[in-house]
Amino acid sequence: MRTTLVSVISGLTLLSACAATVASPVGQRDGVLTAASGMTLYVFDKDTADSGKSVCNGDCAVKWPPLAAAAGDMAQGDYGIAVRDDGSRQWTYKGKPLYLWFKDKQPGDKTGDGVNNVWHAARP
Repeated sequence: MRTTLVSVISGLTLLSACAATVASPVGQRDGVLTAASGMTLYVFDKDTADSGKSVCNGDCAVKWPPLAAAAGDMAQGDYGIAVRDDGSRQWTYKGKPLYLWFKDKQPGDKTGDGVNNVWHAARP
């Protein structure tokens, strides 16, 4: 019994340690979602929520770089992961892929908000 109890406690401790290392892939600033760098994140009206895909590829993805998800990253809460056409992974928020904007130069810039009436700063 003692060995079983110690094993269960050790397992729970390990599980708690793993859970504690999971962090949100984004932050917030001035009412918008931001990347870890503090740069504003955007959503694209042409993306279909919960499709698991992004329609912004090629030259579009050069101007609107996807918020990359690493191989070990896992979906959590409102944050999910879409697989892009090239096989890379991209963070989503409430089912919508998240992007940066190449013209934003410093944290707090929101120059992509409203571009072509289809790009919008991602808001919580």
